[in-house]
Amino acid sequence: MKNVSRIIPCYAADTSGVCSALYEFGGMTVVHDASGCNSTYSTHDEPRWYDQRSMIYISALTELDAVMGNDEKLIADIVSAAKDRSPAFIALCGSPMPMMTGFDYRAVAEDIQHRTGIPTFGIETNGTRSYVDGASKALLALVREFVHDMPKDSFEGTTVNIIGATPLDFGMTGAVESMRRYFSEHKIKVISSIGMGSTLDEIRKAASAKVDLVVSYTGLETARYMEKEFGIPYICGVPVGETVQAETCCAALHEAAHGGRPMSVMYRGKCVEEKAERLVIGEAVTAGSIAFSWHILTHSAVDVICPPDIDAPLSPDKKDLPLLSEDEITAYLSDNGIKTVVADPLYRYILPEGCKLIELPHFAFSGRCFARDMRDIINNVNKEFFE
Repeated sequence: MKNVSRIIPCYAADTSGVCSALYEFGGMTVVHDASGCNSTYSTHDEPRWYDQRSMIYISALTELDAVMGNDEKLIADIVSAAKDRSPAFIALCGSPMPMMTGFDYRAVAEDIQHRTGIPTFGIETNGTRSYVDGASKALLALVREFVHDMPKDSFEGTTVNIIGATPLDFGMTGAVESMRRYFSEHKIKVISSIGMGSTLDEIRKAASAKVDLVVSYTGLETARYMEKEFGIPYICGVPVGETVQAETCCAALHEAAHGGRPMSVMYRGKCVEEKAERLVIGEAVTAGSIAFSWHILTHSAVDVICPPDIDAPLSPDKKDLPLLSEDEITAYLSDNGIKTVVADPLYRYILPEGCKLIELPHFAFSGRCFARDMRDIINNVNKEFFE
């Protein structure tokens, strides 16, 4: 019972991460789950649902199907829907029930692809992990299927892929568009945004980029794969506001694209040895980038807690904390005398007395509660934000 939350909610599940990561690319995402559960993935955790169409379906798994292992019904339904809708690909993911019955995603995906001729991949989710895990697997599967080696883009400057941007972390704030504009002003051409803000045809050209920018933990495995397969270096970080961190991000991209060693844009230097009174709670890359900016502005230590992540390998200074439970986070805040926290507004209810909260809504955590208050952190996180 260690990870039970009594006050704050949990983060969106891995299945929602799959649906979000693949939402815009013209594919058909099928969640193997009980009838009536589609609203969780397509509305509660998806802000684009009312304005932008996507093929997200539920298998309507019944108790009898689960007990008898009736996979043929699922396969036949998917094949029929695919013939009607002609998706660019088919992605199959699941919930706790198929996990308990031992459902074979890879075998079923191969069967569906054989019958339809449409690229199909199974993504082994089980509804018990966070959206980070599901979105990470989905983006990797997408790139494995559609991105192949090709000559580099003829643009003379730096060319980049943005990897890992989804509304679960960035909301519908125009953050990807802001990154495109910011990079264009600094002679950086965006080839694709793998997550949202690009078409599947643009993603097919991803191997022509010179460097990858991982803007959330969900893009890390994809960047590692592209480095191994296509020799594309990557850096991790978000160009936050009008800060030194954003300038550092651009400099790092130029350096890595032209043969230099990739550098971290989240490193908080010697201040990690100091006792921190400031803290950021959230997804690892976004929180780390904000902490970097805060550290530069205040010349003081800033800690990071990453609840949605299984671990925190992105932390270059080994200071980011993968605290998963409400009790662990509450204890850390109290025991370490944290005075100011940047986090989603719902964290207010577990902060120690006298601790100041700077609100930064996170859709994967509080959903639609504060969706209107979400910030485009590329444009709207600056010195005034921390005051």
